[in-house]
Amino acid sequence: MAYTTIDNPSEYFLTKLYAGNGSTQDIGGIGFQPDWVWLKNRTDAGNDPVSIDSVRGVTKEITTNTELAEVTNADGLTAFGSDGFSVGDDDMYNTNAENFVSWNWLAGTSFSNDASSTSVGSIDSAGSVNTDANFSIIGYTGTGGNGTVAHGLGVAPSMIIFKNRDTTNNWNVFHKTLGNAKFIRLNDTGAAGNTSRFNSTSPTSSVFSLGTTTAVNGSGNSIIAYCFADVKGYSKMGSYEGNGANDGPFVYTGFKPAFLLLKNADAGGKWVMFDTKRDPINVVGGRLFASVDTNELTGSNFLDINSNGFKILTGDTDHNGDEKTNIYMAFAENPFVTSTGIPATAR
Repeated sequence: MAYTTIDNPSEYFLTKLYAGNGSTQDIGGIGFQPDWVWLKNRTDAGNDPVSIDSVRGVTKEITTNTELAEVTNADGLTAFGSDGFSVGDDDMYNTNAENFVSWNWLAGTSFSNDASSTSVGSIDSAGSVNTDANFSIIGYTGTGGNGTVAHGLGVAPSMIIFKNRDTTNNWNVFHKTLGNAKFIRLNDTGAAGNTSRFNSTSPTSSVFSLGTTTAVNGSGNSIIAYCFADVKGYSKMGSYEGNGANDGPFVYTGFKPAFLLLKNADAGGKWVMFDTKRDPINVVGGRLFASVDTNELTGSNFLDINSNGFKILTGDTDHNGDEKTNIYMAFAENPFVTSTGIPATAR
C-alpha cells in the first residue's frame, strides 16, 4: 500500500522569494505555471497581501486583509508563464530593492459543470482543478438562495476559502474542524462565529453547500472559492489545542511543512503565515499575516518545523491560546515517508 501519492510536493506547491526592481520582471524558477498566487511585500508595512488566480485572470486582484471587491491592477501580476509569472511596477508586487514572497499552487485542469445537465449541484460552476493535489479554484454566480456547487475534487474539501468578487464583503472560510455551522473570516482577527453560510451542510465528494449570505452567495454576484482536501504526505488541514505555554504542542502532519497558515479560532488573533524559504532552518520566527498589511516580523522563536510536523514554541495567543482550538493549513516540503515506504530523509 502506498504511503503517499506525491513524492515531490514542489511539483504542486512552491514558495518563491524575489527582490523587486521597480519596473517589470519575470519571476521564474517555480517549476510549473501557477494557478493561484498569494503574494506579499515582506519589506513595506503598507502593502496588502494579494490573491491572483488563473480562473479570474491576470491583473484581477483581491486583497486578503480587506473586505474590498476585486479590482483590475494593470501593473500587478500581468502574466502566468510555464515556470512562474510576470509582474509590473506596482508597489505590492515589485517595489525596487524590497523583498517579496509568493506562495504558488498548481491546479491546471479546466473544469466546468452545467448543473441542470449533470444533476450535480444546483448552481453552475467552472474553474481549474488538480485531483492529484486535491485543490480546485471554482467560480460561480450566486443566486441568493440555498444551493450547491460542484467543486471537481472527487473528495470532500477540508477547507474552502470564499470571496465575493463584486461587493465589499468579508472573506469567509469553511474549515472541517469548525464544522458546517461555523465560519471564520480570513481578512480579520476575529474568532469563528455561528453561521448558516454553508446551509448547515458539510461538503461532499461532489459539491459544497451554500446558504443565502451575500459573502458566499450574493444574488448575481461572481464568487471565487479555493477548495482544498487533505493528501497524505502533501497537505493537511487540521487543528490543535493550545496550552498557552512556550513548550507548546507538537502537531503531526505526516510531512515536513513547507508552508503553514495558523489561526486561533476560539479567540481574536491574526492569521499567521510561515514557510521554509524565508526560514530554512529552525527556529522559525519570520511571520507574515494574511489578515494584516504589516511587513515581515522576525526575531522571535515561534515554532520548529520538523520532518513530520511542527512544534509550537510560544504561548502567543495567535498560535497557542490556552485551551483554545487553533486551526491550520499545511503543505509539504517533503513527505515523512515516500510512496515506496522509504523515509524522505533517506532518499
